[in-house]
Amino acid sequence: MDLLRCVSPIDGATYVERPLATSAEIAAALARAEAARTLWKATPVAERVAIARRAIAAFAAREAQLAEELCWMMGRPIRYAPGEIRGFVERATYMAEIAEEALSDIHLPDKPGFTRLIRREPLGLALVIAPWNYPYLTAVNAVVPALLAGNCVLLKHSAQTPLCAERMVEAFADAGLPTGVLQYLHLSHGDTERLIQADPVRHVAFTGSVAGGAMVERAVAGRFISSGLELGGKDPAYVRADADLGHAVETAVDGAFFNSGQSCCGIERIYVHAELHDAFVEQAVALVGQYRLGRSDDPETTLGPLVRAEAAEFVRSQVREAVGQGARAHLDAAAFPLDRAGSAYLAPQVLTGVHHGMRVMSEESFGPVVGIQKVRDDEEALALMNDSAYGLTAAIFSRDEAAALALADRVEAGTVFLNRCDYLDPALAWTGVKQSGRGCTLSRVGYEHLTRPKSFHFKTRL
Repeated sequence: MDLLRCVSPIDGATYVERPLATSAEIAAALARAEAARTLWKATPVAERVAIARRAIAAFAAREAQLAEELCWMMGRPIRYAPGEIRGFVERATYMAEIAEEALSDIHLPDKPGFTRLIRREPLGLALVIAPWNYPYLTAVNAVVPALLAGNCVLLKHSAQTPLCAERMVEAFADAGLPTGVLQYLHLSHGDTERLIQADPVRHVAFTGSVAGGAMVERAVAGRFISSGLELGGKDPAYVRADADLGHAVETAVDGAFFNSGQSCCGIERIYVHAELHDAFVEQAVALVGQYRLGRSDDPETTLGPLVRAEAAEFVRSQVREAVGQGARAHLDAAAFPLDRAGSAYLAPQVLTGVHHGMRVMSEESFGPVVGIQKVRDDEEALALMNDSAYGLTAAIFSRDEAAALALADRVEAGTVFLNRCDYLDPALAWTGVKQSGRGCTLSRVGYEHLTRPKSFHFKTRL
């Protein structure tokens, strides 16, 4: 029997072990989804919403358990882990609140003798492939709206966070969701790719690496089905000369180091106007130095381990290379005793004297490191912000909203923030450009990517 093993980054021990689905089990899941598809499509949106609300309540009631499991599976400090459960509830609740209006028929202006309308039809079966870094917050973006739109869903979570898929399915089962509408499968990479190519699958929602997104594109090629891809990021922040310095430091540092920097929309590079640069660096280094690196199950820990030792070594290599190219590392790893070679525990680092010839400023780090670069004006900052293969989010810090809006309009990113970062407002479209992906989740616009338009043109007078 092939097994999935989740090795906890806290202690390197196996935390969860599950058998991978067999070919027969995969086929049975597809058959159950196909059997449920017509019934679920015919279920009124109001009834779907009622089931979703009960599922959300069941999920929220288990916050403490879910947070502890999250802490052990992927290393989120236990003091922060409940926030992901609350974020799940916030997003799911919002998408349920707008579902009836967003999915309602579009009636065209009266035309004598005709009835004309556009109806949003569910796509069928959606396969949602979710990652480990924000396993509930990434999955909820696709799973709950897909269900509310009348689709059946197969959920495949990362091998690092298998319990997340199980807990989501349990919550909806407790809420009375019909059998076959939402299921999970623990799969190998090969079986995942084959499942994408299965005829019943009509939509694929993938969150993960650029390489993983390319795999999805290859697998769906020629099938004429839709896909949504949320991929990597190298998100920038720009601190203008008129910014509130203290707020910019506190917000950008949190955006760079929360979740040990393991966020697709985390801040990975900061550009600071020359007038504020030195003061910004001084305050940022002091703030980062206050982080406590420790076991995720310790309530005092503010910086947990990376998901794997290999991930930590990748970031170490970026830092070593940057320092070798002339960057200055401002924090002494010796001040964080758990940081050692071969360990998933990695000290945070702030680099200055950086430039775009360094990997740490161009290649996704996904760890607790940020480079800070001095700029002379908005134009230089804009050029550097856009000088990236990625375009998920970007942040601007300024007291001048009009100037920031004019600048933001030229930034190549799916979301541009002013005086905040690293946050998803469910009322706004979540999307990326360039190698950060394509498609959209959340907001009213997100429902358009989980349905297809069907036009009705009735001649009522003969």
